[in-house]
Amino acid sequence: MAAFVGALLPDLSLYLMAGVSLFLLSIPPQIVFDELYFSDAWQTVFAIDNSFILWGLLLGGAIWRRAPWAVALTGAAFLHLCLDFPLHHDDGRPHFWPLSGWVFESPFSYWDRDHGAMWLAPIEGAAASAAAVILWQQRLGVVLGAFVAILLLAELWIVRQWLFFFIDA
Repeated sequence: MAAFVGALLPDLSLYLMAGVSLFLLSIPPQIVFDELYFSDAWQTVFAIDNSFILWGLLLGGAIWRRAPWAVALTGAAFLHLCLDFPLHHDDGRPHFWPLSGWVFESPFSYWDRDHGAMWLAPIEGAAASAAAVILWQQRLGVVLGAFVAILLLAELWIVRQWLFFFIDA
């Protein structure tokens, strides 16, 4: 469970800020993802929760304290950043905050069809499907098994969105 939470933490702020903006404040998606996403306020939050420096320090502390749940949580967050880093073309984050505000502009993007999403998104969908199968083989029980199924369906729906609707204009 700690690894699951840790894997989500680097993007939690995005989910919350975009969700509130889109669904509670009824801000159009174009404004949320073309303006607010790139605003100084949002980018400051993303710099903090996507920092290799901060997550690395937390992971080091968890290892030093020999706290397995904390190692799982911070290790999963750090792995998330490692997988995220090379897959943002023009929407990356300052992963080396607070030492640097530099943002890596990868030639690849997990969502932008102009930068490889047509082959990256299916790989991501396949990896999520394989992970779900591995989890189901652990005999999670009905509730957790259904939760994994819901997460997999959500991931596959998102991959569909990237492939067919997120066309960089």
